[in-house]
Amino acid sequence: MTDFSRIDAYVLRLIEESEPERTAWNLEKIREGKKVTWNYIDGCMLTALMEMTSITGDGRYAEFAEKVIDHFVQEDGSILTLQPEKANLDDINEGRVLFELYRKTGTPKYRLAADRLMDQLKVQPRTFEGNFWHKAIYPDQVWLDGIYMAQPFYALYVKNFGDGDFSDTVNQIRTVSKRMRSPEKGLYYHGYDASRKAFWADPVTGCSGNFWLRSLGWFAVALADLMEILPEGKDRADLQEIFKDLMESMRGYADPVNGMYWQVPDQQGREGNYLETSGSAMMAYAMLKGARLGVLEKSFSELGEKTFLGIMDRYLTFTETGLNLGGICLVAGLGPENNRRRDGSYEYYISEPVVENDAKGVAPFVLAYTEIKRKKEDL
Repeated sequence: MTDFSRIDAYVLRLIEESEPERTAWNLEKIREGKKVTWNYIDGCMLTALMEMTSITGDGRYAEFAEKVIDHFVQEDGSILTLQPEKANLDDINEGRVLFELYRKTGTPKYRLAADRLMDQLKVQPRTFEGNFWHKAIYPDQVWLDGIYMAQPFYALYVKNFGDGDFSDTVNQIRTVSKRMRSPEKGLYYHGYDASRKAFWADPVTGCSGNFWLRSLGWFAVALADLMEILPEGKDRADLQEIFKDLMESMRGYADPVNGMYWQVPDQQGREGNYLETSGSAMMAYAMLKGARLGVLEKSFSELGEKTFLGIMDRYLTFTETGLNLGGICLVAGLGPENNRRRDGSYEYYISEPVVENDAKGVAPFVLAYTEIKRKKEDL
């Protein structure tokens, strides 16, 4: 299937089925029967919708994103349902669209809301090495997910409203590269506990026991986006080398037939393992964007497109209700102490539900799609 126009209709259908307090792509809230709060899942999708308007010129995508933000952001910049005392890096992610909305409209509340999220980062607990804790309930823990959730927002704030000093973001990623990268595999472990106290942490390295595709995807997307945010210089050059190294490593784990990646990427073909959509889409986006920006070799553009088309072929299905995107791991994490099932084992990662149309897969798929559209327009 190569009729890309169907993807536009698919995304518009999801918008039509959504309201700010009940979005069609937030399956976690739907399954819980709860209203949507300020959260990273919708934040990922809003970022993708803004990009859809940017590349297609169709205002309906960005209009819905603005509708959601306006529901949560009050005139004084306060954000409904946000609980900064939880020190949850996930909650920072939805603020990424505030900068573009403020640039386009000049509406003060968008700047004020960005200030409030930045205030949370200013007091975010840190490890002894200076990295943000992932959440207050995860003391001294750094997750790859959190790099995506916080650092692009942080860098955008510094770029738009700060002093241009990106060293904090860069130093945190340098530490991740030092502590969480496996030199044997070239991959990064899902989590790292600087205190070595978490039940899932290796007592020597502090790292979790396995590689999880989507966490690698979050990290790759964060690096690709930071390549666009940071100015030329040593800091950007250092991140570029980390990015290039990760992408070179991931190249070796791509399925040779369709270019997708496995839920546990270094254990291809093991019983229970499967080609997973969200992390594959993230890799496709990162590779396509990195090549477009000139920080990755052009061959990565071809690999990213192969992965995108592989997802379409395997998991994008046409039904009476329209398109549906499957093969998406609903959620995976590490702990906390009272949830020892989330132990970072291979068995754990393959045990989580696999769903359709969840934003953790749809959003990166749409982002990869915008890169495909840019590529086709440049030809």
